[in-house]
Amino acid sequence: MAIISNEEIARAVEGDTLAAAFLRTLRTYPNRVALRQRAEDGSYDEWTFAEYAQHVSGAAAHLRSLGVGPGDRVVLMMRNCVDFHLIDLAVVFCDATAISIYNSSSPEQVAYLAGHCKAKVAVVEDDGFLERFAKVRDQLPDLEHIINLADDGVPDALFHGGTFDLEAGASAVTPDTLATVIYTSGTTGPPKGVMLSHYNVMWTCESLRRSFGDDIDLTGFRLVSYLPMAHIAERATSHYQQIINAFEVTSCPDFGLIASYLKDVRPNIMFGVPRVWEKLHAGLTAALASDPTKKTQFDAAVEMAKPISIDRAWERSTPEQDATWQALQDAAFGPMRAAIGLEEIRFAISGAAPIARELLEWYNAIGVPLSEIYGMSESSGPMTWAPVHIKPGTVGPAIPGCEVKLAADGEVICKGGNVFIGYLDDPEKTAESLDDDDWLHSGDIGEVDDDGYFRIVDRKKELIITAGGKNVSPANLEAVMKSVELVGQAIAIGDNKPFIAALVVLDPEVAPAWAKREGIEFTSLADLADNPAVVAEVEREVKEAMKQFNSAEQVKKVKVLGEEWLPDSEELTPTSKLKRRGVHAKYASEIAALYS
Repeated sequence: MAIISNEEIARAVEGDTLAAAFLRTLRTYPNRVALRQRAEDGSYDEWTFAEYAQHVSGAAAHLRSLGVGPGDRVVLMMRNCVDFHLIDLAVVFCDATAISIYNSSSPEQVAYLAGHCKAKVAVVEDDGFLERFAKVRDQLPDLEHIINLADDGVPDALFHGGTFDLEAGASAVTPDTLATVIYTSGTTGPPKGVMLSHYNVMWTCESLRRSFGDDIDLTGFRLVSYLPMAHIAERATSHYQQIINAFEVTSCPDFGLIASYLKDVRPNIMFGVPRVWEKLHAGLTAALASDPTKKTQFDAAVEMAKPISIDRAWERSTPEQDATWQALQDAAFGPMRAAIGLEEIRFAISGAAPIARELLEWYNAIGVPLSEIYGMSESSGPMTWAPVHIKPGTVGPAIPGCEVKLAADGEVICKGGNVFIGYLDDPEKTAESLDDDDWLHSGDIGEVDDDGYFRIVDRKKELIITAGGKNVSPANLEAVMKSVELVGQAIAIGDNKPFIAALVVLDPEVAPAWAKREGIEFTSLADLADNPAVVAEVEREVKEAMKQFNSAEQVKKVKVLGEEWLPDSEELTPTSKLKRRGVHAKYASEIAALYS
C-alpha cells in the first residue's frame, strides 16, 4: 500500500473550508435527503440538502442580525437534533465559531465553558437548558443573547425570518478560521478548549475518506447521530463528514433509544463508544441464553467464523472458507444482524475508550466489520485506524497523511494536518502537548507491530505501580474483565497495594438472564451483587480470564457491584471513560475492604 504524505492530503484540501464543502454538496445533491428526525407519531421528517441550505441561510441571517460576525463564538446546548446541524453550519457561514457543550453540564460548568470561550450568543433547545444559563447569567459578561428554541415563534423567526448570501459568506471563511472549540470532557481538572481550524477538519475528513478506500462511494451512506455533539467523534462523523460526503443522518435525541433507531435506519456506518457495542452484545447474549442448546450452537459457529472473518478482511480466505462463511451468515448471523438493524452495515467503528479484543472478534465473526479507531480531540479525532484490513487487538496504522510513532519512553506521538492549533487561551498547556518539532504527545503508552499497527497499552499517568514495584496496565485488565459474561463494567485497583483487585459491575441484561436460568430469585441487580452464587460465578470467570496475564498482573480479588455506571456520572465521563478518582472516592470503603 502506497504511503500517503501529509503534503498530499494538504494539497487535496488546499484553500478548502466546511462552508465551501457544503456548497459543493448542495450543488451536486440538492434533492438528496440530508437530515432526518423522528416525529411524535413515529414517522420521520426529512430535509433535503436544498432545504438544509434554506434553513441555514435563515439562521445565518438571524445570527448576523444579533451581531454575530467574524471571530465570534456561539455556544450550542441541545440534544442530537436537526436544529443542531442547521445552527452550527449557520455559525460557520457567519465566519464565526460554533461550540457545543455537554447537555449534562451544570450551571457552574456552563458558566466556565461559556465564559472561557467568551460566547456572544447561546442557543439552547429548551427551558431546562435555558435555566442553567439563567442561573449564571451574571457571570457571563460577554453573552449578549440567549436563543431558546422552545419559545413560541423562535424556530420560525430563526429559520425563516430572513435570507443570507451563503456564497458570500463562504468566501469570507478561510482554512485558518476557527471551526470549533472542543472542550475535553476530562477525568481530572477543568476542561481544556481544543481549537480546531477549518484546515484541521477538512484535512482530517479527507484522510478518513481515503481510509475507507478509493473504491468506496460514501455518498448517501446512512447513519444515526446519537452521541454528544460536544465530543469530536460524533461531531466529525455525523456533522462534518455529513457535509462533505453527503451522508443521510438521522438524529436520535436519547442514547437509550439507539436500538429502535438502528431498526428504523439500517445504517451503513455506525460509530459507538465501547459501551454501546458491549450493550448490544449483552442484549443478544441474554436473548440467546434462554435456549442453552441454541446458544451453544451459536457460540460454536462464532468460533468457527472468527479466523475466517479476519482472513476475508485481509483478502486471503480460501474458497472453502468463503463457502463456510456464507453458510454461517445465511443460517445464523444474517438473521441476527437483521433483527438488530445492522444487516446493511458497511463500517462499524469503536473509539473513545479501549474495547476488548474478544468483542471485536465476535462482531467480525457475525458479519459486523467492527474496527477500533484511536485518537484524541487534539488530533481532530483520529490518529490511527484500519476500517478494512482489521486486526483485532490493535487500533490500526496511522491514518493517511498522519505520521505516528513511539517516543523514547513508548508514548504515542503524531504529526500532521489533523493536529490542533492549541488550547484556547492556554499557551502553557499547549506547550505541554506540542513539542518544539510540532509532535503531538498523546499521553498514551503504545506498541507497534511489523505491519505498522498500533496497540495502546495505557495512559502514562494511569499505570498502576504495585507495592512490589510492578507496572500494570489497568485498561488491559479492565477490557478482559468486561469480556466476562456477567460483567458489564470494571475498574482495576492496586496502586501502592500488595496486589491487583477490582470493582466489577454486573451487566444489567446478562446477569438477570443468567440468574433466572440458574433458578436464583432476586428483585434487583443489587440483590444479585450480594448473592453468593453470583459472586462465586464472577470470581470463577475473572480468575479464568486472568490466566493470560502473569501472576503480578492478575486481579486477585473482586468486589461485585449492582449499580450500573452511567455516562456523565461520578464514575464515567459523558463518553464513558472511567473517572478513576471519582470511583476511588465513591467506593473508598469497598476498596479498603478488598485489602483489609
